[in-house]
Amino acid sequence: MQDLQKGAILVLSGPSGAGKSTIIQAASEEIGEYYFSISTTTRSPRVGEEDGKDYFFVTKESFEEDIKAGNFLEYAQVHGNYYGTSLKPVREALEAGKLVIFDIDVQGHRLVRAKMNEITTSAFITPPTLNELETRLRARSTDDESVVMQRLENAKEEIRAVGEYDFTIINDTIDDAAKEFVIVAKAARLKQSQEDEEKFITHWLG
Repeated sequence: MQDLQKGAILVLSGPSGAGKSTIIQAASEEIGEYYFSISTTTRSPRVGEEDGKDYFFVTKESFEEDIKAGNFLEYAQVHGNYYGTSLKPVREALEAGKLVIFDIDVQGHRLVRAKMNEITTSAFITPPTLNELETRLRARSTDDESVVMQRLENAKEEIRAVGEYDFTIINDTIDDAAKEFVIVAKAARLKQSQEDEEKFITHWLG
């Protein structure tokens, strides 16, 4: 009756160090075609960064035109440069029947819900405990002490919003978390918008 590969949005949130990108990678072959939403920025690319992979790099004029046209889900100015989530590639991916994955914070999740709730499913990904998160952050050895402490403070705030999400994935082991993520991704594709429901009712009644 309808295309099973219809576009859908899956929002992932969780503390830094929760393993979100590792889980997506581990599950990527089983979740069908997806588009990972990346930010648009007016800053210059750093060495090794690629346009369309790390960020969409655009001019300030182009960014400001898109702001006026309402083409951003959210945006901010940081150190004189704009950063934002452009709706254009998101819309294109949805029209192509892809699962659009956002890795955004609690505030970003609220914005997506406000604008595209009908086709949005969300999951909060977290290690089993705060202590475990701290262990993982320290094991990365990439951040100094002040950054680790800031990430832990942020995590304590973020966890309070866990009830706003459709699912919670406890990342104890990557294998188990990836399996749960595949189930959530499939559920996201099955979510019906009001328009889908109305079409189904009309079809069913003949």
